[in-house]
Amino acid sequence: MTKGYNQMCPVARTLDVIGEKWTILILRDLLIDGPRKFQDFEKSMPGIAPTTLSARLKTLQASDIIESRLYSNHPPRAEYSLTQKGKSLGKIVGAMRDWGVRHAGAG
Repeated sequence: MTKGYNQMCPVARTLDVIGEKWTILILRDLLIDGPRKFQDFEKSMPGIAPTTLSARLKTLQASDIIESRLYSNHPPRAEYSLTQKGKSLGKIVGAMRDWGVRHAGAG
């Protein structure tokens, strides 16, 4: 089974990186609040399974959208922040917010 859209279209390729459920909300939190810890994401996104959050963070790291910094070795705990590449997604997330306010009843 092929992951993603497997197309050369720039929109499809962008969705391959940020189109999975919860990913945009992770980006939202990092754009609004800055560096975040795993438990910060869990608090702001009720319903996300820890395994799903971990998988999304790993995917974003592999795509150089976020980076992590260990703040505890025992047990290992990390703080996540946006890379420059990740910060460049701010306009996309902002446009989604604006559309939601205008058309989806968000406030």
